[in-house]
Amino acid sequence: MNTLLWVLVGVLVYSLVAKALQIRGYLPDSVRLQGPIATIHTQRGRALLTRLASPKRFWRAYSNVGVGVALVIMAGMFVLLLFQAVTILRNPPAPSAVNQPQNFLVVPGVNDFLPLAVAPEIVFGLLLGLVVHEGGHGLLCRVEDIDIDSMGVVLLAILPVGAFVEPDEESQRTADRGDRTRMFAAGVTNNFVLTAVAFALLFGPVIGAVGVAPGVAVDGAYEGSPAATAGIGNGDRITAVGGTPVQNDGDLDAALLAAENRTVTAEIDGGDRAVQVERSLVIVGSVSGNPANLSVESGSDPIRVTAVNGTPVDTRGEFRAATADREVARIETSAGDAVVPVGAYVTRAAPNGPLANASAPTNASLIVTAIDGQRITSSADLARVLDEYEAGDRVPVRAYADGSVETYDVRLGENPRDGRGFLGVDIFPGTSGLLVTDFGVRDYPAGTYLELLGGDGGSGSANPFPGLTDSPLSLVYVALVLPLASFVLGIPNFPGFTPSVTNFYVVQGPLAPLGDGVFIFANVLFWAAWVNLQLGLFNCIPGYPLDGGRILRMVAEAVVSRLPVGDPERLVRTVTTGVGLTMLASLLLMIFGPQLLS
Repeated sequence: MNTLLWVLVGVLVYSLVAKALQIRGYLPDSVRLQGPIATIHTQRGRALLTRLASPKRFWRAYSNVGVGVALVIMAGMFVLLLFQAVTILRNPPAPSAVNQPQNFLVVPGVNDFLPLAVAPEIVFGLLLGLVVHEGGHGLLCRVEDIDIDSMGVVLLAILPVGAFVEPDEESQRTADRGDRTRMFAAGVTNNFVLTAVAFALLFGPVIGAVGVAPGVAVDGAYEGSPAATAGIGNGDRITAVGGTPVQNDGDLDAALLAAENRTVTAEIDGGDRAVQVERSLVIVGSVSGNPANLSVESGSDPIRVTAVNGTPVDTRGEFRAATADREVARIETSAGDAVVPVGAYVTRAAPNGPLANASAPTNASLIVTAIDGQRITSSADLARVLDEYEAGDRVPVRAYADGSVETYDVRLGENPRDGRGFLGVDIFPGTSGLLVTDFGVRDYPAGTYLELLGGDGGSGSANPFPGLTDSPLSLVYVALVLPLASFVLGIPNFPGFTPSVTNFYVVQGPLAPLGDGVFIFANVLFWAAWVNLQLGLFNCIPGYPLDGGRILRMVAEAVVSRLPVGDPERLVRTVTTGVGLTMLASLLLMIFGPQLLS
C-alpha cells in the first residue's frame, strides 16, 4: 500500500470515529462535521477586529490595491490553467514524481518534495497564512460594517487546512458591491504582503548572515567506493586531504591527484575526526554509448579499473600518467578490457556554439583528447585547460568523432559563468564517458544554493544560472522552484536548511550570536513565503467557493448591470458557473490527467 492509500484509510477511520462521537453528544456545538472536514466556530476576536478596523480610509485604500492585484492574478490563473489543460489533452505528459496527485498536497511526508524534517516550518507557515487570510476578511467586514456571525478554523481530520470568517448573510446583502469586493480580496492581499515581507527578510539580513563553511560538503559516497568503505557519508565536510587544506571540489581533486601514496588521510569537519582512505580506481557511473561499452546501473557495485596497457593503476594520478602520452589505451577492468580513446566525453555540441561553428557534429558524441597541444584525459583536465584562455582566442581542438580523429580550429566563446574560454558543449564528468574515481564522494552544492538565494557562495562556487537571480522577482521565482529544483533547474531539490546540511554553512555577522537559530529563522521565512504565495495564488482561481470566484461574481454583476438584458441574474450565474466549471476541470486534469491519459 502506498502512502496516499494509507492516508485515505486514516481519513476514513477518523471520519467514522468523529461522526460516532458527534451522534453520542461528546462534541461541543462549536464543532461541526462534514465527512472528514471539521469546522470549529467561535465568536471571540470580533472586538479586536473592530478596534483594528478604526483607520477605515487606510484599510479601504489598502484593499483597493489588493483588488487590482487580485484581478490581474485571476486573469493570469485562468489563462494558465486553461493552457495547461489543453496541453495535457493534446499531449499527455508521462507520469513523473512532479505530477503525482499526492504532490499537489502541501502535506510534509505525503508530498515527495516536502520532507518531514521541515514539517514544523511548513505547518507554521500554513497556520500563519490561514490566520492572516481570514483575518483580512474579518477586518474588512468590520471596516465595511458587515457583521460577523462566527470565525474559526477548518480541519481535514486533525490537519489544519483552512480558516474562515462567516459574515452575517443579511448584513452582507445590504453592503454595496465595492464593499464586498474589497472584503473578498483582503485575504489574498494579506497573503501576498506576508510573502513579500518574508522574502525581503530572507533575501536580506538572514541569507546575508549565512556563509559556506570551508571544505567540501559531502552529499553522499558512491556505494562500494573507497570513501564509502572508509565511512565518509552524507553530512560530512572534508577540510583536508593528506595534510593539504581543501576549500572546494577543485581543491579536493587537485589534492588527490598530487597525493603519491595509495592511502590518504581525510580530515573531516576541520579536524573533528580523521579517516584513512585506501584508494582504488573504480567506475561509479557511465553514459550510454561510451566507447568502452561499460554500464554502471543504479545500486550495482562499481567496476574496478586494474590496469592501463598492462600497467597496474590504483589512483587517478597513476591513470593520468599512464595515458598522458597515449590518446588510445587498453583499459583493463573487473568487467572486461576495452581499447578506447581517452579524453573528455562531449555528449552534445550546442548548435551555433564555438565547437559546432568549427564544423564539429552536433548530433554525435565526441571525445576531446587535446587542446592547443595540451593533453586532455578527463572532464577536469578540459575545465582546467579552458580556464587558461580568454573568450575570442583561437585554439586547435583534437577530438575523436565516429572512430576518426579530427582537429577543429575553434574560436572560443565567452563562458557565461566567469567570462573565460568556452567551447559550447555538454560534458559527461570523468573520462571517456566513464565516471572514474579513486575516492568516490558526491559533493553537495552548498554554495550554489546560497547564491541562488542571493547570498555569497564563497570561493570556487559559480552560479550555474547566471542572470537568473539578478532581480527580486527572479529571486522569488528561484526560491519557489528550489523544492522542485531537480525538475526545473537540474540540481538536487533544496527543502531548506535542514539539520542534515547545516554542517555545510556558518553563521556570521551581526546575527552570529543566534547560532543555529538563524537556520531555523531562514526555514520559517522560506516556507512561510512559499506557502503564503501558494495560498494567495490558489485562492485567486476564478471559481466558487474560492475568493477569486466571489470576486468574479462581483465583477460580473457590475458589468451585467450596465447591459440591456432581461434577466441579469441568470446571465451572471451562467458566466460564473461556466468559468468555475472550466477551472475545476482544468485542475482535475492537472492533478489526474497525466495518470489517466498517458
